[in-house]
Amino acid sequence: MEPFARGRDADVYALSDGRVLRRYRDGGGVAAEAAVMAYVAGHGYPVPAVFEAAGPDLVMERVAGPTLLSAALTGRVDTTSAARTLAELHDRLSAIPAREAGHAILHLDLHPDNVILSPGGPVVIDWRNATEGPPALDAAMTAVILAQAIGEYPTLAAPLLREFLAAVATDPLSQLDRALELRGADPNLTAHESEALGSAGDLVRGLR
Repeated sequence: MEPFARGRDADVYALSDGRVLRRYRDGGGVAAEAAVMAYVAGHGYPVPAVFEAAGPDLVMERVAGPTLLSAALTGRVDTTSAARTLAELHDRLSAIPAREAGHAILHLDLHPDNVILSPGGPVVIDWRNATEGPPALDAAMTAVILAQAIGEYPTLAAPLLREFLAAVATDPLSQLDRALELRGADPNLTAHESEALGSAGDLVRGLR
């Protein structure tokens, strides 16, 4: 069976009955990811339904639609709408009661390529990095990822970053240093992304 999509650390296979199998190449477990997806889904947050979770394999609902990145690049969604969608998804996630007192659920990889524009609305995928902490850290991580992407998508990422920073309810600058530290420790960063990390932080500070 050949995957129909390849992520940085996982392959995705089409199954029958509108399901997909996401299999991590490093063999890491998916129990924590499945648990947080079920938890936020229980609070009305848009994620794919999870059917099975075992070892490195996660069987989920197959969500139809383009990613927010694809829609923005092709002009199906304008920059302002894309930024508002990202900000609203952050704000909705931070409003969910966390499982630990004093914290919030964090996605930590909530960028346009991890949002699918389904017929029923945006759906957030790829929850492997999810944890709990201050909501501003999640927004700061998204800001860093957008800033790193400016070299690849200059006409999209720069205005999207600017409008996202203006729209999101939290203050990403308050957690920017921590976001840069976490992002720099990601073993899946490309060489370009690693090189752009320092300037990404400066850019976010200059725009906020």
